[in-house]
Amino acid sequence: MAKKAREDDPNAKEETNQRGHGGSLFRDTTLGLLIRAITKNRVLQYPEERYPEHFIEKYGEKRQEERKREVEEANRRSEENWRQENPRDAAAEARRASSQDTLAEDDQSNSNAADENDSNNDRKKKKAHHDTERGNDINLVKFEPNDPENPMNWSFGKKAFTTGMLCVLTISIYVGSAIYSPGVTSVTESFGVSEVVAVLGLSAFVAGYGLGPMLWSPLSEIPAIGRNPVYIGTLIVFVALQAPTARINGMGALIPLRFLAGFFGSPALATGGASIGDMYTPKYRAHGIAIWGLAAVCGPILGPLMGGFIVDWRDRLGYVDGWRWTIWELLWLSGLGLAILIVTLPETSTPCILYYKAKRLRKITGNQNLQSESEIMQKEMTPGQIVKISLLFPFVLCFTEPIVFLLNLYIALIYGILYIFFEAYAIVFVGIYGFNEGELGLSFFGVFVGSVLALLGFEIYLKTYLEKEFDKADDGMIAPEQRLPPAMLGAFFIPICLFWFGWTSRASIHWIVPIIGTSFFGAGTFLLFQSILNYLPDAYPSRAASVLAGNDLFRSAFGAGFPVFASAMYMNEGIGVASSILGGLACIMIPLPFVFYKFGPRIRKWSKHAG
Repeated sequence: MAKKAREDDPNAKEETNQRGHGGSLFRDTTLGLLIRAITKNRVLQYPEERYPEHFIEKYGEKRQEERKREVEEANRRSEENWRQENPRDAAAEARRASSQDTLAEDDQSNSNAADENDSNNDRKKKKAHHDTERGNDINLVKFEPNDPENPMNWSFGKKAFTTGMLCVLTISIYVGSAIYSPGVTSVTESFGVSEVVAVLGLSAFVAGYGLGPMLWSPLSEIPAIGRNPVYIGTLIVFVALQAPTARINGMGALIPLRFLAGFFGSPALATGGASIGDMYTPKYRAHGIAIWGLAAVCGPILGPLMGGFIVDWRDRLGYVDGWRWTIWELLWLSGLGLAILIVTLPETSTPCILYYKAKRLRKITGNQNLQSESEIMQKEMTPGQIVKISLLFPFVLCFTEPIVFLLNLYIALIYGILYIFFEAYAIVFVGIYGFNEGELGLSFFGVFVGSVLALLGFEIYLKTYLEKEFDKADDGMIAPEQRLPPAMLGAFFIPICLFWFGWTSRASIHWIVPIIGTSFFGAGTFLLFQSILNYLPDAYPSRAASVLAGNDLFRSAFGAGFPVFASAMYMNEGIGVASSILGGLACIMIPLPFVFYKFGPRIRKWSKHAG
């Protein structure tokens, strides 16, 4: 009988269908949804469209009326049982009701009666919410157990593939900041500006993708929109901006175009982590974030490598337009990424998936009372509340929560140092060791190797320690502070890199030595980002989107500002002293992971926003 019931279940059929040939992977992509729209939903159908009779029987108005009577009868029996088991509370409830009726006759007491009535309504709402959690809300559209449409229930292969596509999206955008850096000298020659002004093309891009999440992240949380339209829509604009950027003839146009490119490219950098969280439970989320984080490291490393060789090639031919070719490369790379993602990237937002499922069920069953939980919550929020949550909370949390402010400051410092390296590397490896622009790009592989080694160590840590801590927890959740031990190690790697790089960058020491030193920066950055960007959402679960948006804005501000003074600092102070100043700042930050590991729970108890 169980086997027969499963065969009759459309969700089971859909699950088998997905395992057999990819299932909904293509259906939920941008191209898949476009094909559905063109064919009026006759192709790539959802289970409720393929098996409408099952869903009409389950959600139709007649069946809903029967279920409503069943729920009301169950609630009545539950109320009677409660009164029998709690006679004193039941008597007190009756006295309050009687008192309310008496007071209602007196005008002066109307406000008190209203307050009492509100209190009763609150109790009813809590009870109704409790019924909803038990599954008694007959019009609530939700995922069934093991529902294949739920991203948390996707197969390992589908999750891994989607994570890979998010990495493609991230690299396609992230490479856009650093690919410009080898062309800075070319920009100074093309437009007759100083190097500080030419660097603004890099800073403007970083500033753009710091501000962008303040708009795009909230939009991706709206159920009627979801993540894919934001990803694909902004990527289309990003790709379109590259052609005019490569053809302009002045810094007055280059800087705003680079800013807009960063602004429209920012969803991948800010919301990618949220998409990972859509698919993975807290126990396994760090694995997805780690792979995605490595892709974020690859972008800045591939940028100088790709841009460096083409700038050097144009220089050898006697042209000063090498920077233009870096933008053309960005157009080709991001355009290829766009073509791939339109066909392969599915929607991951659970509220969005359920929103459209409820919409389809209303059409099929004729029951207009069917709603997803996100629809109900959205109707209860005013536009002012939405604006407050989207735009105000990131700043409120950043500047009123000590944990958020200090860790954002730490990440911002690391991010700023990363972008300082784009200028410092040229001074060291071109000025001292005589590298050409292409070889200069290869020197960033020290950072990449360090990141890969840190990833391998981090995966071992997750498997051998952190996952076991989840298994030991009674509720399957660990304290947020248990995310911080890798950061305690990574905190030491940053100053090690800076002091090593600063005092070994000289002609008398082989060039491989400072490159080996930069591997510590890659490892330290990876471990700090993984720990902190997993810790903050766990510590502030109800404000996770705001916390991450504020973090992105904070670090991008440093990433945009630091390159402007990097060359002057390294030229005036010297490589050793300039790196030591940054290393000293990194040393000041070392205690933070240790302090929050020990005192984080106590600090969070003082907060009204922390979990």
